[in-house]
Amino acid sequence: MGSENKAVRFDTKIAVILRDDLLTWQRLNVTSFLVSGIGTKAPEVIGEPYADADGTEYLPMFRQPVLVFEGTKESLTDSHKRALDRGVPMSVFTSDLFATGNDRDNRAAVRAVPGGRLDLVGLAVYGPRNAVDRIVKGARMHP
Repeated sequence: MGSENKAVRFDTKIAVILRDDLLTWQRLNVTSFLVSGIGTKAPEVIGEPYADADGTEYLPMFRQPVLVFEGTKESLTDSHKRALDRGVPMSVFTSDLFATGNDRDNRAAVRAVPGGRLDLVGLAVYGPRNAVDRIVKGARMHP
């Protein structure tokens, strides 16, 4: 079998955990915001630009899958603590951000609340596969 047919296995993992009580539009919105920062802190996760047969170029995307999980408010709090304990980079989305309309106000809303009291509706992590597996423990794959 040629190397082009061989499955690629990554030593790292990208995972998003969403609170299970979000509306569909909120899940999509939160996911897009959460993953947007990963490539800025870990540029190695970004693949090469795309192009179609006509030569039209497209933006690059992550080079590996993004796994999306869901869990309770409590499981998100637990995952947040485990990510902090392991020093794994993460992005957070709190319920307060649904009421803001720009990045400045979003950052101010997060900054106003101590980390242990954030009303998390989602978080994203990127790191070694085994660390991410431990961080998302208790969450289930998004349906």
